[in-house]
Amino acid sequence: MKPDQVTETLEQAAAQVGVRVRYESMTGDSAGAGGLCRIRGEWTIIIDRKATASDRAGFLSEALAGFDLDAIYLPPEIRQMLARRRAAARATTAASTTQAPVPSVGEASGVGRPRTQ
Repeated sequence: MKPDQVTETLEQAAAQVGVRVRYESMTGDSAGAGGLCRIRGEWTIIIDRKATASDRAGFLSEALAGFDLDAIYLPPEIRQMLARRRAAARATTAASTTQAPVPSVGEASGVGRPRTQ
């Protein structure tokens, strides 16, 4: 699957679980960056407008790997990519002496809820 197709599929998945995707012009140290944050209680993935399609797909997959996407259809290749991201995140967390907090949307269950580790 081409990076543009992966990006489009992940953008659609984000919308289905209530995560907003924004492309912004970034400068200085943040140029080329992106990531997941909460803005006024809404999960948002912000990505540098100048990022390549491959980088966009990477930022999206990294951010969405923490969400429960089981209830929506994703091509097997995308599911495998997200599974690899989750495994890498678990390995990094296990190797780290301090753990970053896992995002929580405060819902008891359902689509769009970040996975627990």
